[in-house]
Amino acid sequence: MTEEVFKAQLNPSNFSDFRVGWKSPSNIALVKYWGKKPVQIPANASLSFTLSESCTSTEVQFSLAEASSFDLVFEGKAKPSFHPKIQDFLDRILPYCSFLSTYHLSIETSNSFPHSSGIASSASAMAALALSICSLERELGGLQNEALFFQKASFLSRLGSGSACRSVQGPMMSWGVHPDLDHSSDLYGTVFEAELQEVFKSYKDTILLVHKGQKSVSSTAGHDLMNGHIFAASRFEQAQMHLKQLKSVLQNGDLEHFIRIVESEALSLHAMMMSSHPYYILMQPNTLAILHSVMRYRQETKIPLCFTLDAGANVHLLYPESNQTEVQAFIEEELSLFCEQGAYLSDAVGKGSEKIV
Repeated sequence: MTEEVFKAQLNPSNFSDFRVGWKSPSNIALVKYWGKKPVQIPANASLSFTLSESCTSTEVQFSLAEASSFDLVFEGKAKPSFHPKIQDFLDRILPYCSFLSTYHLSIETSNSFPHSSGIASSASAMAALALSICSLERELGGLQNEALFFQKASFLSRLGSGSACRSVQGPMMSWGVHPDLDHSSDLYGTVFEAELQEVFKSYKDTILLVHKGQKSVSSTAGHDLMNGHIFAASRFEQAQMHLKQLKSVLQNGDLEHFIRIVESEALSLHAMMMSSHPYYILMQPNTLAILHSVMRYRQETKIPLCFTLDAGANVHLLYPESNQTEVQAFIEEELSLFCEQGAYLSDAVGKGSEKIV
């Protein structure tokens, strides 16, 4: 499949005002992508759990206008700092959604979790906006095929934020061509089709909010620093190998191997940041304290609790639902002390985006 299939061919006489809303989840990558090629093509394949509770809810009023434009309200207030990213997104997708040139978009959006802090808020936000735009295209007569609808939504999401293409559906999505994943694509995310072992279908993710504020280096800047990175080639090979191994683990339920892969991926991601030029460190002292505590707890209790991180200081704790009571007690008694104001989010593997209007 090429990009040409996503270029809308619509009859302007059908154009009309339209209102729609979508709620899209964040996701947590188990195998990370770090480094990309133009335009928004991943340097390696990635695989993620779609979350359930960490979501962006977006409603869009599409009104006919003489030229493309938009306004934005985030959690009840104007948010001019978001405008450049959204304008860039709309400019990128216009060749595939030419009908937008005759619409004004009034966007109202909110998060159930902190934005710009390394919890993939741009992923959920772009997925919800892309799904809203695809709903307009369907209303105007296009995208009547269900599979194509979600493929295009993921394709458009990718042009706003790479990992957003993995927030459209669930419970697991991959992005990037990989020889062991059928139908994998660099252009959009695909649902992980292998049958998950039962334990992973209800896996829990508690997100420890070590730092709620905006991170010091954006993911876009971080990806760019992989160009010419001395360890880039080895890292891309490692990710491809880990994804191949993880596919088997997700089917056979080997939690020990799952933990090794997931934690190695998290640490490798941050190792790339700390060895880039210029180098930077997104982990905070409390991040490291949590990682040490988790490893000690696992060794002492034999409970299969593991950690992962995205590009930020916050820590995702992954564990089976059957261990929720014990892990929750550990978080309350020990790990919450390392969180900003004791804050954390309780989440789990989810089903994907949901139409709300």
